[in-house]
Amino acid sequence: KKESVISSIETIKSDELRVPSSNLTQAFSGRMAGVISYQTSGEPGQDDAQFFIRGITSFGTGKVDPLILIDNVEVSKHDLSRLHPDDIASFSILKDATATALYGARGANGVVMISTKEGKEGATKITVRLENSFSAPTQKIEMSDPITYMQLANEAYLTRDPLASIPYPYSKIDNTLRNTNETVYPTVDWMDMLTKDITMNQRVNLNISGGGQIARYYIAGSLSQDNGILKVDKRNDFNSNIDLKKYAVRSNININIFKSTEAVIRVHGTFDDYTGPIPGGTSLYRSTLNVSPVRFPAYYETPETGVYSPHHILFGNFEGDQYYNPYAEMVRGYRQESKAVIMAQLELNQDLNMVTEGLTGRLMGNTIRNSAFDVSRQYNPFYYQLYGYNRLTGEYFLEQLNPETGTEFLNYVPGYKEVNSSFYGEGQLLYNRTFDRHGISGMLVGIIRNSITGNASTLSASLPQRNLGLSGRFTYDYDLKYFAEFNFGYNGSEKFDKSHRWGFFPSIGIGWLISKEPFWQGRISDLVSNFKVRISHGLVGNDAIGNERFFYLSDVQLREGEAFRTGYNMDYIKNGVVINSYSNPNIGWEIAKMTNLGIELGLFDGKLDVNADIYKQNRTNILQPRADIPISMGLWATPLVNVGKAESQGIDLAIDY
Repeated sequence: KKESVISSIETIKSDELRVPSSNLTQAFSGRMAGVISYQTSGEPGQDDAQFFIRGITSFGTGKVDPLILIDNVEVSKHDLSRLHPDDIASFSILKDATATALYGARGANGVVMISTKEGKEGATKITVRLENSFSAPTQKIEMSDPITYMQLANEAYLTRDPLASIPYPYSKIDNTLRNTNETVYPTVDWMDMLTKDITMNQRVNLNISGGGQIARYYIAGSLSQDNGILKVDKRNDFNSNIDLKKYAVRSNININIFKSTEAVIRVHGTFDDYTGPIPGGTSLYRSTLNVSPVRFPAYYETPETGVYSPHHILFGNFEGDQYYNPYAEMVRGYRQESKAVIMAQLELNQDLNMVTEGLTGRLMGNTIRNSAFDVSRQYNPFYYQLYGYNRLTGEYFLEQLNPETGTEFLNYVPGYKEVNSSFYGEGQLLYNRTFDRHGISGMLVGIIRNSITGNASTLSASLPQRNLGLSGRFTYDYDLKYFAEFNFGYNGSEKFDKSHRWGFFPSIGIGWLISKEPFWQGRISDLVSNFKVRISHGLVGNDAIGNERFFYLSDVQLREGEAFRTGYNMDYIKNGVVINSYSNPNIGWEIAKMTNLGIELGLFDGKLDVNADIYKQNRTNILQPRADIPISMGLWATPLVNVGKAESQGIDLAIDY
């Protein structure tokens, strides 16, 4: 029950997550107290927002972002970004130790918990949502005009060497200023050449729900189309602008097998089809800020002399095509990428009242398959530079800079291929019962996780990754006024030696609903209808530390070729070994000690709700390299050890009217 919750949990309605974007992670900023969110790119496909719960308290190289659970299964941030708000039944952020202790191996950085909608008994309900949105850069960087650019470049040269030859002669500046000949004296606005001011995106979602006493269903499908702001050259017979199509299907079926047994079948799939420029939108945008606007034009028109019947675009360049031409990079080809995530989940819920009243059980199995690949189709641009300009007649010639390497056909370049799969199994026993004024509940959860990568680059990475865990929660309340809670997580991680493999992470919390006391009734209750104080303290672990797979094993490679030299003239070469890392059986869990004090207020008959949390976290056993090992020790690699410490504290405040 909401009034009995003494953990720091932030819950929002799915309607508040509906923003004019097809990426759910962009909806977090400013909507949940304690969640810090920022977005570093607006490029479709690269626009996932980074978000953290109560900041970052670890400076290690491992996982610092929250654990994400959709229907109790761990998923990636990419999977979360593809979730449609219309499919969300509940969205919660778990912030303190009592809330996250159940996820001891992953919960130190907070937990995002999401449940998707299920069918309800009743007539079939169909919902359709169509959206069209306009997208534009939030800000454009203003650049100096070409004349100022050349003057400042000359000034920079002369301030360093007064006798240096300036890069832009004064005659070039004067002719550029007079606009003598735009081809000979170019002034290129690369940003305007490559990008548009605005683009349009479309989204559609359809869901169908309903059912009877035996079976209930929720079926949904969505499609989104996100476009980039790059311009398309009509002389190419392909589109190099960013085009991202995302498809998603979801099916949640609940079936009452027996009167006391329910089966839940969830099937979900997301599919991305991306087309875009070879370097990527971010790289092209950056290049427009680094290229000279006056050295050469983006391309030349075909002159009457100097070039023999070209069947390609005459891209501009200078001094042996050593300069970067953003326009040529944008139109020289395109990259296609496809990603697919398929999830299937079976859950059995059993009412065990025949054993004792208030006892239920659950078994759940889930498998996820991820696959992705990309290919590029591109040609090598022909670059030209101008020479032989006749100022009287206006005639000029073009010199081909790379006649041997340029091509007029699209070539095929294979890219990466990625395949991985995971299995997650969970068993749960839950007891919940009230005796007179005494409310008692308990839960035990056992989990097993196995994942494998199909194209691992090393032997250790090719081995299955496995985790085991047992967690529990026990609560007590008296008359729904006084609350106590104990949680624990007992988790095993394959990353550590058997002496440190298992971690025990307990937490405890207490709460007092003061507004239910007799002395609170009267005038004060008319003003403050709800007043609760809660405090929690506990430990949470994190095993996603460092980049190594097994810290208790050394990584030794046999090097072929020159490994070391010896002999009188150092001309005797021997093969040998290279030690990438040394074994360290003492490395263990990164541990977060969390303390949270919370106050909940309901004012003016519940019209105004105030939730405030004061928290402090001490993070210990952070993995970092030893800084005091002398070079004379002769180690190949600097050992990593659990010696880092960090501390954070702050206040979460939410006011809802």
